[in-house]
Amino acid sequence: MTQTQLTVSGMTCDHCVRHVTDAISKVAGVNSVNVSLADGIATIDSDLGLDLQLVKTAVVDAGYGA
Repeated sequence: MTQTQLTVSGMTCDHCVRHVTDAISKVAGVNSVNVSLADGIATIDSDLGLDLQLVKTAVVDAGYGA
């Protein structure tokens, strides 16, 4: 298991946090995610070999910057 931090831009409220959390959680290999609105950081616990590009794409597809 590994932990990765990803900077997320464009979040303005708790709804945004839930939207980003849901998007990242759906990526294969993600075990858990904690998104901080104040810091603009998503902390991801995942299996080894997680494709970070898939996570970034999920965030962008949800309407936020990664």
